[in-house]
Amino acid sequence: MSGPDADGERRIVSDAAGVVVLGGCAAWSLITAAVHDGRPEGVLLAVLAVAAGYAAGRIGGALLPVGAPVAGALAGIALTVAVPHLAPGPQIAAPLGHAGATAAVLTLSAGAACCAAWAAPVPAVRFALWLLAAGTAVPAALLGSTSGVVACLAVLVCSLAAGRIRHRGAAMAVLATVAALVTGLIWVVAARAAPGGFVAALEGRLTPHRVRLWQDAWRLLGDETALGAGPGRFGELSATSAHALLSDGKPHSAPLQQAAEQGIVGVALLAAAFGWVLYALWRGPRPTPVALTAGAALTALAAIAAIGNALSFTAVSVGAGLLAGMATARPLADEPADLTADMRARGAGHTTAR
Repeated sequence: MSGPDADGERRIVSDAAGVVVLGGCAAWSLITAAVHDGRPEGVLLAVLAVAAGYAAGRIGGALLPVGAPVAGALAGIALTVAVPHLAPGPQIAAPLGHAGATAAVLTLSAGAACCAAWAAPVPAVRFALWLLAAGTAVPAALLGSTSGVVACLAVLVCSLAAGRIRHRGAAMAVLATVAALVTGLIWVVAARAAPGGFVAALEGRLTPHRVRLWQDAWRLLGDETALGAGPGRFGELSATSAHALLSDGKPHSAPLQQAAEQGIVGVALLAAAFGWVLYALWRGPRPTPVALTAGAALTALAAIAAIGNALSFTAVSVGAGLLAGMATARPLADEPADLTADMRARGAGHTTAR
């Protein structure tokens, strides 16, 4: 099968997989909540936010393949500047998640700006959008988010490199490996299997309080490996969280929170959700640079969420869904499958036929 029929078949498969995975995440949170008298509202809200963002992104990406991601990037930058609860400050200095949310939103904004740059047909517009993507690091630096600066610049570099990559499947596999390595590193620290010197260096960067939260999450996983302790119950079962003066009741690591509250099955569902997004980008109709740029931004988000509390913010979940939706939408107007080759052909004075 080839052409439009094959593309439609791939989209049906990826969309069906997304429905199954997100539905599984919602259903499992309800099951574990019923068993342990948990509170699944947070998980259900996150699933709804991702689904709504993905649907809106698909619509916006189809209608405005350049304008929609530009609007998303500008909205993300404005959000981090205008909403104080996303920025680190004296009023929320003790909880450890808000700087991660700032980094996450700006990382998604950088990814959206880069996707728009690759979709822009005019060189001057494309250059301006590259500058916008680079500029997302500026508010991150002003707000004191070092991880945001690093993530935004990393997304920009990966996006520029994506123009030279022909086979997106191998690149998606690399992105999945990076996310797995970061998650594995966090699990090693939580299980107290890392060398003491490494843990001490990590504590100096992330604070001993956060590392102790991770270790509490690992202990809860050992107590209830299959079902976890129940959604929303980490705060009441974690000694570190209970004794903190200001605590949001979360371990500040998405994989460890899933492990502690929903067991191994919850972790598998979280990994499946990330894998589904990469699969949808791999099989999507957009050119390779657009798909890889979105994949790089979402992988950076996964790394940020592995060491922080970013996914507890609805704006981050919506933004992730929006970016994934825009990068997998089929624009109403045709665009070249290989933007780099198309630009070279135009420069040489040739006409390419789709």
